[in-house]
Amino acid sequence: MKKTLLKIWGRSLLAGLLSLGAVAMAQDYPNKPIRLVVPFAPAGATDILGRIVSERLAPIYGQSVVVDNKPGASGHLGAQLVAKAPGDGYTLLVGTIGIHAAHASYRKLNYNPATELQPVMILGEAPNLVLVPANSPYRTFADFLADAKANPGKINYASAGPGSSVHMVTALFELASGVKLNHVPYKGSGPALIDLIGGQVQVMFDNMSSGMPHVQGGKLRALAVTGPKRDPRFPNVPTVAEAGVPGYSGTSWFTLAAPGSMPPALVDKLNKDVQRVLASPEVVARYDKLGINYTANTPAEATAFFKSETVKWNRVIEAANLQLD
Repeated sequence: MKKTLLKIWGRSLLAGLLSLGAVAMAQDYPNKPIRLVVPFAPAGATDILGRIVSERLAPIYGQSVVVDNKPGASGHLGAQLVAKAPGDGYTLLVGTIGIHAAHASYRKLNYNPATELQPVMILGEAPNLVLVPANSPYRTFADFLADAKANPGKINYASAGPGSSVHMVTALFELASGVKLNHVPYKGSGPALIDLIGGQVQVMFDNMSSGMPHVQGGKLRALAVTGPKRDPRFPNVPTVAEAGVPGYSGTSWFTLAAPGSMPPALVDKLNKDVQRVLASPEVVARYDKLGINYTANTPAEATAFFKSETVKWNRVIEAANLQLD
């Protein structure tokens, strides 16, 4: 009995010491530069958000926050790097649907995103734009939809990579509409948009923040938005549901995530500090221009959102039989 009590007391003491150590770590954080991994090529939505956080967080911390683009495997190359890093807050990830909620589409991952990564917060959510080159014969979404139905598998669409949010939103469209497109994956929205503008691919359901500037610059045409309602930045552009696919709605979302081993006290500190960044008038205005919606959220709320979104996208993966290597 005495030995049992001593064991229980020892475990409690150890847990208490670990908790105190985690709190001390959070109070001392950061005392060196932070690496913010963006797992896609530059110029896409994930990269844009990573640079907003980096630019605004560095002055608060008095330490550089270095954006490190690590494209590959639709974001999983960079995500695995973060998952395997120490949970000390010095290696963080800007994540997406593909990493956190649609990873079941990949059969041979060398890490488990559900357990080896944890959310710090949801950085924002936005509808995608259905984009075509400015000189495309598709003047309306109805034109595109009619051609897609008449010529299954012959229209090439670009994505930021297999299993990426751009891919998943398009796969959802194929499922809802019954059409079949030909998937051309890239290592991020940046290079995909270059080929879309050049006419190497015919269409892309891209993130609002990366696609919108090219529409405003006259290089691309927006045929529809993928969200549940029209976007105030494009009041004359219909939703996909309005334009011929009733019930369709798909949005992209982005996260700040950390290794699963990072202690809760440090996760909470990061959450509060980045909330300060995103609440600043300058960032609010920047988000509005980018077409990204943000609602303050806690790590627990972000975790619950991950779980519900994983259920949603797993249904799409199963129904569309999306199996990637």
